[in-house]
Amino acid sequence: MTIHIEPERGVPTRKAPDMQDLAIKTSAAAKTVEYLHANGLKVEATSADKDTAAALAVSYAENPHKTSKVATPKRVAQLTPATLLLTDRILKDFGHSVVKSATQVRHLVTNKLIEETENPDPRIRIRALELLGKISDVGLFAEKSEVTVTHQTSDDLKDKLREKLSRLVNPSEIEDAITIDGAIIDVDKELGLNV
Repeated sequence: MTIHIEPERGVPTRKAPDMQDLAIKTSAAAKTVEYLHANGLKVEATSADKDTAAALAVSYAENPHKTSKVATPKRVAQLTPATLLLTDRILKDFGHSVVKSATQVRHLVTNKLIEETENPDPRIRIRALELLGKISDVGLFAEKSEVTVTHQTSDDLKDKLREKLSRLVNPSEIEDAITIDGAIIDVDKELGLNV
């Protein structure tokens, strides 16, 4: 039986990704590992996998172009699945600009604080929870002050100002001084300043 294949015309094709950069290579390899893991591949990271991933990330941070050249497809294929996943995660977490916007920084800090709430040290847990409560969105421990603004017309303000100025210039209620009968005290003598 012969199968006749007719290609469809007008179907858009997309450009193949440039596989020169290490971050792109590890991202593609990590997607493959994730697919295989979902279908039964066991992936367990050893300390050697962590060390290799960290070394790759540090090397990439120092010189991305050179590291990408050295990490040929053949060499990347020799890495363990766990190393590929760890390297991809490290490069994605730290390979982009951390401060793209204040919102991203806020989310990063919030996520890290949430992670610290599971810390075995109770002091760190309490501090993380306290800082989470101080986040403006939560506002649990925030000190709030209310400001009331009263809008007045300029005529009202002028009248109030005139009234205050007239009270200062012509005080209507002047209290008489209170006279206290008693012995005259030499203040300098009492304070020891007459020496």
